[in-house]
Amino acid sequence: MQTDTRKLKEGDLYFALKGPNFNGNAFAQQALDAGAAYAVVDEIEYATDNSCIYVDDVLANLQALAKHHRQQFNIPFIAITGSNGKTTTKELVTIVLKTKYKTYSTYGNLNNHIGVPLTLLSLPVDAEMAVIEMGANHQKEIESYCTIALPTHGIITNCGKAHIEGFGGIEGVRKGKGELYDYLREHNGTVFRNTDLDYLKEMAAGIAQQVTYGSSDATYIGKPLMDDVFLKVAVLSSGAEATINTNLVGEYNFPNVMVAIAVGLHFGISIDEIKKAIAAYNPDNSRSQWLQAGSNRLILDAYNANPTSMRAAIINFAKADLPDKMLWLGGMKEMGEAEVQEHKELVALIKEYPWKDVILVGKEFNGIADGYKHYQTSAEAKVYIMANKPANASILVKGSRGSKMEVMVEAL
Repeated sequence: MQTDTRKLKEGDLYFALKGPNFNGNAFAQQALDAGAAYAVVDEIEYATDNSCIYVDDVLANLQALAKHHRQQFNIPFIAITGSNGKTTTKELVTIVLKTKYKTYSTYGNLNNHIGVPLTLLSLPVDAEMAVIEMGANHQKEIESYCTIALPTHGIITNCGKAHIEGFGGIEGVRKGKGELYDYLREHNGTVFRNTDLDYLKEMAAGIAQQVTYGSSDATYIGKPLMDDVFLKVAVLSSGAEATINTNLVGEYNFPNVMVAIAVGLHFGISIDEIKKAIAAYNPDNSRSQWLQAGSNRLILDAYNANPTSMRAAIINFAKADLPDKMLWLGGMKEMGEAEVQEHKELVALIKEYPWKDVILVGKEFNGIADGYKHYQTSAEAKVYIMANKPANASILVKGSRGSKMEVMVEAL
């Protein structure tokens, strides 16, 4: 299955999706010429030969076919959503399950109305476990994905200040993410719930099958430990006692590790196998990566940012025993009317700690940078860094994807 002619392989089925700025129908013949077995189109003028399948709505048909394929499996389907940590949790859960089961999961963060069905359609017949990441920025989005993926198990990592503009505030975030719990409640599913987040208990009320994890009062209990900037987790549950080393930066990754432990133990994987799998995991794609750039050490966490994750990262970095700490922070997107206030609060948080240097990037900091270095784009900040390269510094680089903070790292 493919929606991009540039990624087609011989024999693929091409779905001609369209959006505000593109029309996949126009590339149907190109897809066939590139080796696609069939092209599914919804504009009759592009149905040029017998290899074109004409439908009313390509996206609706993609989703319906994905649901049909999903219904051929009688295996656990674990859905993951939340404001922060979805992709890291998905990857940790997947590597743990792979130690015992043929496990398939969302590639990268293809977690939207196109990515979810494509993930489902990619599942081979030998799959024994499926892990499906679900992203959302408005109400009813998670609900729609559940009607396609039909999850049997679910994880809500957290409900923080993310996509506030679309959800309409923190209560809207909880309502939107809670659509996963709603589906599992109605279909007698199982949730893996973090007991350290009180609001999840209220959201999960009425769900009979709950597997809990956290630092106390849970089925599986652990404690976060820090080694330099890296997280260690002490598993305290009877019969599963262990200390697990990770390559994850920051105590804020503790619940992501704990839910992977809980899922593994729930599905009969030994703590020794879980320990080896998690210790071998290395984050990539600008998600809590610990990098060396010349004499400088960096935490590159520039794939996403919202007030909750930004605050956690800054506080964690401030507590770390590291030399010459610098902050390179990009603006947070999709804040709506809360944009100015949230960025003011972020600057106020920064001022609570001593830093060797602070660079803020983006229009979101206009008028509120409060004496810190401020540039409109990461490219402009890069010019400054190239002329004033730090040495032997520890740098936290974080911002929303649109801020392109990795551009600044190129200057080192």
